[in-house]
Amino acid sequence: MTTTPLVLLHGLGMSALAWDDVVPALSRHHVVFAATMLGHRGGPRVTRHPAGIDALATDIERRMDERGWETAHFAGNSLGGWVALELARRGRARSVCALTPAGFWTAGGHGHTVAAPIIRRMAVLTRLTRPVAPIGLRSATIRRFALRDVAERGERVGPRRILAITDDLLACDILDDYLPGTEQIAPLDPLPCPVTLAWAERDHLLPVSINATIARERVPQARFEILTGAGHVPMLDSPRRVVRAILDTTARAELSPR
Repeated sequence: MTTTPLVLLHGLGMSALAWDDVVPALSRHHVVFAATMLGHRGGPRVTRHPAGIDALATDIERRMDERGWETAHFAGNSLGGWVALELARRGRARSVCALTPAGFWTAGGHGHTVAAPIIRRMAVLTRLTRPVAPIGLRSATIRRFALRDVAERGERVGPRRILAITDDLLACDILDDYLPGTEQIAPLDPLPCPVTLAWAERDHLLPVSINATIARERVPQARFEILTGAGHVPMLDSPRRVVRAILDTTARAELSPR
């Protein structure tokens, strides 16, 4: 294991628990910090709304400073990928592996109109079904249905894990800050560090045909790959594939001249 830090950033409405299946493998190679971001269950509280990308990135910078880390490798999923790319823009990243990152849409809403209604529906259904979830999630069919928007193999995820995902979503304090889609990722060219855009093949929220296309236009020098058979949160479907994508990215960065 190297002493190089690796920071993991989850998606909107989730928490550091999203990385549970990949942390053990990654910890054999890096000092891993799975952060729960500002405004999410278990993370720092929001004092002012809307809490935009600047606020989330600044909070991660503060926690890096507390650990004495000037730079770190980053891996982020969805919103976490967006924050990771912002930290690269600020010069705090040695590398970024962005897994289906959010923020790649247009000012007119193209690329965001798919995700927002799905997330709103997820939040409503989660709130309505939470009282009976401990019983219903004993069924593999129900587990697959519960995670259908973010995973292709939801039946493989245990009931306790899905309950934690449920509670993370219900406790998210900044959900409404991001659903309007008023912010977006600006072009990042040239790259400040090695960047991988690893897109889930079966992402229903941020489809490859729309959002990945915009991403490749705005970050043209990034290494691009498809995570076959995976949904929006690929750590749930293909943890080994996610580990490989992250470690391939950090290895490229360690070999690159600075």
